[in-house]
Amino acid sequence: MTRQHNPQDLIDLFEQTFGVDYQTKLVQGDDEPIYLPADDKTPYHQVVFAHGFYASAFHEISHWCIAGEQRRQQVDYGYWYCPDGRSADKQSEFEVVEIKPQAFDWFFCVASGYPFNVSCDNLEGDFQPDRIAFQRKVHAQVMDYLEKGIPERPARFIQALQKFYQTSPLTADDFPYPEYPTGWCN
Repeated sequence: MTRQHNPQDLIDLFEQTFGVDYQTKLVQGDDEPIYLPADDKTPYHQVVFAHGFYASAFHEISHWCIAGEQRRQQVDYGYWYCPDGRSADKQSEFEVVEIKPQAFDWFFCVASGYPFNVSCDNLEGDFQPDRIAFQRKVHAQVMDYLEKGIPERPARFIQALQKFYQTSPLTADDFPYPEYPTGWCN
């Protein structure tokens, strides 16, 4: 029997996996995703994902997994973010900082049996980013993590997903090398 991919399951798994150790909750938001550190009004940190989207939850968890202790004390981890509509140069900068989070996204997707789609996140830009080239960079990071080891927090979440969704241990074969479509010219 296949489980449905319900965002509430991710909220519960995140709470079970990290709630006590990190005083952090995954929260379904109504608008843009954001990370909010604990404050006078809310005694726990919040990883807020957009519109109840399952893939958004994975992506925000990925950023949380990368952020160190000092970053987790700042709104949105104190990261630079340039919104949709980036120039080619800004898109290149954006993709560099997105490689590791999207590698974790891919791990989480495979561990839960959910389809992975790399995100260039530039729908309003004045050029079309090369999704395959970017996904190849993400793929290289995935292979590096598989070879050298996945960091502790994402590894814990992967194990929780595998247990919940009853999926197999991750192998390189689970992450096919991105190919350009037949007849595509670069």
